[in-house]
Amino acid sequence: MTVARGGPLAGVKVVEIAGIGPAPMAAMLLSDLGADVIIIDRLEPSGLGIEKPTRFDVTRRGRRSVALDLKRPEAIACALELIDQADALIEGFRPGTMERLGLGPEICLVRNPRLVYGRVTGWGQDGPLAKAAGHDLNYIALSGALSAIGRAGQAPSVPLNLIGDYGGGAMLLAFGIVCALLEAGRSGKGQVVDAAMVEGSATLMASLFGLAAAGIHRPERGTNLLDSGAPHYETYACADGGWIAIAPIEKKFRDDLLRRIGFDPAGFPDVDDRASWPHARELLRRRFAERSRAAWCEVLEGTDACFAPVLSLAEAPEHDQAKARASFVVIDGVVQPAPQPRFSRTPPAAPTAARAPGMGGRAALAEWGLPTALIDRLQAAGALRAAADIPEANGTAGAR
Repeated sequence: MTVARGGPLAGVKVVEIAGIGPAPMAAMLLSDLGADVIIIDRLEPSGLGIEKPTRFDVTRRGRRSVALDLKRPEAIACALELIDQADALIEGFRPGTMERLGLGPEICLVRNPRLVYGRVTGWGQDGPLAKAAGHDLNYIALSGALSAIGRAGQAPSVPLNLIGDYGGGAMLLAFGIVCALLEAGRSGKGQVVDAAMVEGSATLMASLFGLAAAGIHRPERGTNLLDSGAPHYETYACADGGWIAIAPIEKKFRDDLLRRIGFDPAGFPDVDDRASWPHARELLRRRFAERSRAAWCEVLEGTDACFAPVLSLAEAPEHDQAKARASFVVIDGVVQPAPQPRFSRTPPAAPTAARAPGMGGRAALAEWGLPTALIDRLQAAGALRAAADIPEANGTAGAR
């Protein structure tokens, strides 16, 4: 029996091998849209170094957990039983790790020929760097993305871990898994999905590679239209210390902005000429510094000036646009983004709170078809632990 969740992926069953970064985010995306995802967790925290109670581990939301000691053959056998029932698997270890556990694709696809085996790594499953350690920043450095982000004359800016881990890793893995599931529905055959963050982040740069080849995007960081070089695609400080962002790339939108903030477009420097950018930037900097962020919102928000206030994480959920569309939800007291995108006919249910390792595992195993006697034997042997036996279940241990 599969848990009824609603959403376009209702009925899809996924096994997630607990990891960090892109793998749990990809699993969250599938779970948000209705997939029944079981996390196979370690018995002990992996020691990432970011300590937080479980309810704040937002990318764990919506799933139940089975805590298994994968060093024990009984636990591997249990994992394989779950994988036999699954439509897809998600893992984010270095190449060879799953094979050493006895859970590699060669074994799993023989047992379950329809399985979509999703793998996400930094460098990919092969190549000279395949087994080297790394994190988001390393992968986007190699793809060319990091070099293009930052201001002129300054070091590359560190853009959180959005480009490698989440955009180039998690989202492309989730996309690849869904594509492979569609194909498996036609062919009856599964396959391995190999998502590499270095390649995914390069994919996100596809347009920039084209502009660079055409000579439109210069290699010097911070000198182009979209990288803080242009004064009309920029952030500006306001009188109260707040910030606003403007992006009127098209002339009609620039003219609208200029008129609203008190400039005659005909007399303003022509920003289609790069030589005018320093003077135009200074004029805009001085003008926006004259009023508070709230005052500029009164003048510009909701117009065609291509304007927005720069909101903090605390402010973003309180904006009228976010409230009108219920873009954020509160789960177990934690404000977090709502599932996306939206579906007109098969909207998903609201996700449940992140659960500690082992929480909900016995019920999940039973609902996926494992006999109660087998579950009892696993627990008695120490290969399976209930949530109450694991420190993280009390919300005090670190993230994975």
